Amino acid sequence: MIVGDAKDLARRWVLEEGSALPGFRGAFFHGSTTWLADGEVLPAGSDVDVMVALAEPLPPRGPGKFRYREVVLEVSYLPGEQIRFPDQVLGRYDLAGSLRTPSVIADPTGQLGAVQAAVARDFARRRWVWRRCEDARDRVLRNARTVGPTAPFHDQVTAWLFASGVLTHVLLVAGLRNPTVRRRYVAVRELLAGYGRSDFYELLLGSLGCAEMGRSRVEHHLAALADAFDAATSAIRTPFPFAPDISDLGRPIAIGGSRDLIAAGSHREAVFWIVATYSRCQKVLHHDGPPATRARFDAGYRDLLGDLGIASPADLRRRAEQVEGFLPQVWAVAEAIMAANPAIRD
Repeated sequence: MIVGDAKDLARRWVLEEGSALPGFRGAFFHGSTTWLADGEVLPAGSDVDVMVALAEPLPPRGPGKFRYREVVLEVSYLPGEQIRFPDQVLGRYDLAGSLRTPSVIADPTGQLGAVQAAVARDFARRRWVWRRCEDARDRVLRNARTVGPTAPFHDQVTAWLFASGVLTHVLLVAGLRNPTVRRRYVAVRELLAGYGRSDFYELLLGSLGCAEMGRSRVEHHLAALADAFDAATSAIRTPFPFAPDISDLGRPIAIGGSRDLIAAGSHREAVFWIVATYSRCQKVLHHDGPPATRARFDAGYRDLLGDLGIASPADLRRRAEQVEGFLPQVWAVAEAIMAANPAIRD
């Protein structure tokens, strides 16, 4: 399916269902499809992200991932108050990229369209690029500082993992690139190569712990994850925010997408999402799985983390501190990219 056709189906869902939600204030495309041309083929296993603005100050999380006709949609809700003014969006690295192009699907008041036009105009202004890099940097620090010994081990892993992983977003935002989720390491590798800093990319992989991991080892961990994923899909009962991702519908993205990265030679780049997904599966099994199943898949999880140099909560706290210590170097590279990027203007 081409991107334009997938977007047309998303528009139909908004018209038929999304716009009927109480307090509906508008909707826009979000995520990776906003960085693709309508004539491009939607990557295998990809979904179409839609953000729906509601009047509620604290709306529910949204339905997440579901199939609508021939496309998989990922629908999230956000408070309409968060996108009333351009400055609110321009400073957020997770939102601004989606509104830098004509991405509005529905706009009953006209306000969202006005914000989108202003974001498109000022997206590449230096002060806003800098502010979005700071926003990503702040998220690194928040994640690193939530790695605490009282949380379940898999939650500690997730906090450290996203602290390390968001380092890539600091750089991608500096380069006016998509701060993508699952393919973030592929994207930042390409960015740094374009600026002659492939050497720094190896340091980012070192922060994650997979710089020296070979393809066969990553394939081994993905096979173990696939089994754990299927067990978690069968066991899940708790309404976790990520529950739609741990499902038959989410399997082509979580497992198939990682397999595609490995097949393309990006096995080290696949590690981030393998760890993220395995941690989610562990959370499901911790809450909803029988003891024998938890014990069975805990061994594979610990094996994966062992290859990353993590065997205990103390290791995670040490690695989180290392992320914080590495952040000034990442920031220096981000500054260099912003200074050299000809698209950024004052």
